[in-house]
Amino acid sequence: MAFRFRHLEIPGVILIESEVFADTRGFLMEAYKHSAFHQAGIREPFVQMNHTHSTRGILRGLHYQHPPFTQGKLVHVARGEIFDAAVDLRVGSLTYAKWVGCLLSDRNPRLMYIPPGFAHGFCTLSKKADVVYLATAEYSPAYEAGFLWNDKDVGIRWPIQHPTVSERDAGLPPFRKADIRFVHPSNDARRDTGRAR
Repeated sequence: MAFRFRHLEIPGVILIESEVFADTRGFLMEAYKHSAFHQAGIREPFVQMNHTHSTRGILRGLHYQHPPFTQGKLVHVARGEIFDAAVDLRVGSLTYAKWVGCLLSDRNPRLMYIPPGFAHGFCTLSKKADVVYLATAEYSPAYEAGFLWNDKDVGIRWPIQHPTVSERDAGLPPFRKADIRFVHPSNDARRDTGRAR
């Protein structure tokens, strides 16, 4: 089976399309294959799988975990439709505080890979949605963080006007007051070069 990897507007965020084999029984698709993903540059090992079930209008996010438990995520919709969004939190990145989003559903063979150093969130557009995602680090309550889903400085264009959010998500800080500890790899390299001198 074949995968197509398409880099989105923010480098590192990848939309993945998988070949689907369908017949009268249903269909089969590969959602992940180590060799293909490794060749495409997605090389962090996945160590945890999560499954969320939501109804229409639910919004989850925007969440992330601090280093050393920062999570990359591979998001797939098993049932229903969602709008999935990622925000670049890597200080020094040319796309810092920028967002990218796309529709994922059980009607298309697409997944979205969100690398470490990004906040993630999604809203449910269908009556029900089951979202399964792999993570490159285990959940760590002591290192989790987030910021408001509708922060005006980030300006995500969510396709629903009045989503239902949890009490916890509603109480997250605005982006400017969020605790962000990520550094873009190019900044790390410059610092290393400076120390070498």
